[in-house]
Amino acid sequence: MGNWTLETIAWDRFDASKVDPEILRNIKAAALVERNGGDYGIYLGRVFADDPAFMEAVDTWAVEEVQHGMALGRWAEMADPTWNFDKAFERFRAGYRLPLDASGSVRGSQAGEMMARCIVETGTSSYYSALKDASAEPVLKQICAKIAADEFRHYKLFYDHLRRCLARDRLSRLARLRIGWGRLAESEDDELAYAYFAANEPAEAVYDRKRCARAYARRAYPLYRESHVQRAMAMVLKAVGLKPQGRLNSLMTRAGLWFLRRNATRYAAQGA
Repeated sequence: MGNWTLETIAWDRFDASKVDPEILRNIKAAALVERNGGDYGIYLGRVFADDPAFMEAVDTWAVEEVQHGMALGRWAEMADPTWNFDKAFERFRAGYRLPLDASGSVRGSQAGEMMARCIVETGTSSYYSALKDASAEPVLKQICAKIAADEFRHYKLFYDHLRRCLARDRLSRLARLRIGWGRLAESEDDELAYAYFAANEPAEAVYDRKRCARAYARRAYPLYRESHVQRAMAMVLKAVGLKPQGRLNSLMTRAGLWFLRRNATRYAAQGA
């Protein structure tokens, strides 16, 4: 486990005057996704049923993910006393489910699954780092710092096991790149979009995946600074098996920043 619990968060430092309502909408959505970490633990348990050593680490990882959700959910309820975390989570679970009956990885191999997990942890560690730096509210800043540290550690966990799986599965750099790119593309799939919908939309609203995905992205993308993107690109390159730093990282960082800023502007103009 990490070195923090819900009890070690300085909740008494909460300052309602420093809550950004735009960030709050995304925090509500993120709380639902993180709290659903138990289901990811079940899925990974099926994929790695023959690997008890890794499963012990996954059990701890899942507990930490759920704790992230509980911390974010508690903060969101403080920031918006009209919001009910438990009810929003029930709504999310009613509309979104992971493939818990899978007998193997949807990525084709255990190494492929580890690669995909590295990409997810890259995204979460960079996002919570960006949130920490962007937020003026002291409790949210503390929570995001704790979560980001956990996610960087989780990346190392999956990366170390990726290397072990590669010795057996022989996944090429090109195959890893395909899986990594595919997982990045899934950032606009139903999970985050539906979480945004379940957390923020009224009961009578009709779910529109594209609209909700863009609404989440419009609030997330402007938070990123160059340092966040550069570190994320280094983590992606490392997982693929390429040199983390250097000209390729610089090129990808510039492209990533362009993508984030362009789409943030475009989604804002569309009223997302």
